[in-house]
Amino acid sequence: MADTKDSQVAQLRRVSGQLLGVIKMFEGDRDCLEIVHQIVAARNSLSRVARDVLTSEACSCVTKKDTTRLDATLKELLK
Repeated sequence: MADTKDSQVAQLRRVSGQLLGVIKMFEGDRDCLEIVHQIVAARNSLSRVARDVLTSEACSCVTKKDTTRLDATLKELLK
């Protein structure tokens, strides 16, 4: 579980770096398409982190046999 959390934190740090890069691009009057491409990349990265967090939660629910929470987590994953 700690490895998973460490991996998720590392992913979030990368997203943070991407967002800082987007801000610098915006402040530097970079081409709007370049900026939008970076925003989309950051959004996709954040979506992957969200999916990984929910997947981890689902696995935890299975281990704990918490079917109510597992059901809620799976519904969120499948949105």
